[in-house]
Amino acid sequence: MASMRDIKGRIKSIKSTKQITKAMMLVSSVKLQKERAKFEKNKSYVAKMKDVIVSIAESSKSIESVYLKNPTKIKKIAYIVITSDRGLCGGYNQNVFKEIMKVRNKDKEETYFAIGRKVKMFLSRQNMHIEKSYSGISEGPQYSDAKGIGEIAIKMYKEGEFDELKLIYTSFHSIINQEVVTYDLLPIKIEKLEKVEEKYKSELYFEPSNDVVFDYLIPKYIYSILYGSMIESSVCEEASRMTAMDNATENANEIIDGLTLKFNRVRQAAITKELTEIVSGANALQ
Repeated sequence: MASMRDIKGRIKSIKSTKQITKAMMLVSSVKLQKERAKFEKNKSYVAKMKDVIVSIAESSKSIESVYLKNPTKIKKIAYIVITSDRGLCGGYNQNVFKEIMKVRNKDKEETYFAIGRKVKMFLSRQNMHIEKSYSGISEGPQYSDAKGIGEIAIKMYKEGEFDELKLIYTSFHSIINQEVVTYDLLPIKIEKLEKVEEKYKSELYFEPSNDVVFDYLIPKYIYSILYGSMIESSVCEEASRMTAMDNATENANEIIDGLTLKFNRVRQAAITKELTEIVSGANALQ
């Protein structure tokens, strides 16, 4: 049986760990609120951008754009994958890894843009080709980060280095409910975007032409989608970390309660033993 000194040492150690997990939970809670506010603002902007793009496409059925052309044969697929740089966030990263293995096509050539140290490590272990990797931007991403990644991906797409561009990220539903999704970025599939209400169609006119405006807006739309996905993934990361640290704090409390009970039992046993020895000694002297 462990001594009282050993049990006290364990209790002290777990209390220190509990303070750390509680502090991490509070920090993640603050970060979550900040990132969520940014996500909601960008969400409205992307929705309006979608309306304009769909309106252009619907008002000009014969529009010609490199961003709309579906290849007759898909030879190479590129993926932009978003995970975290740090751990201690529950199953957040593992769920993304499962989605990668689920959607990958071994019959096609594939390449990856890895955002986050965790996905870079995973892809390296799986011997999967990494085109570019980015670290240090998973928490608190900036629009400039998304634009830089988007510019490289769009340039490679236009040059024919791959035929499709997909985005794998974590979608936020609630603090305890997040879902990993795969989103088709390029080529743009207008039929998958929400239709614009009829009352807006007649009010929109584009100069100098629909084609020019469409090609101007698509890169900005891609940057916004990517930025929004990075923010949303950051929200999910902080929500997962907050939940994981809350669970760790609760587990620490349970362990401390158990050890405290064990400590009291050992102490009571030691007191009983000492009293027994005193009584036995007194009886022996009589």
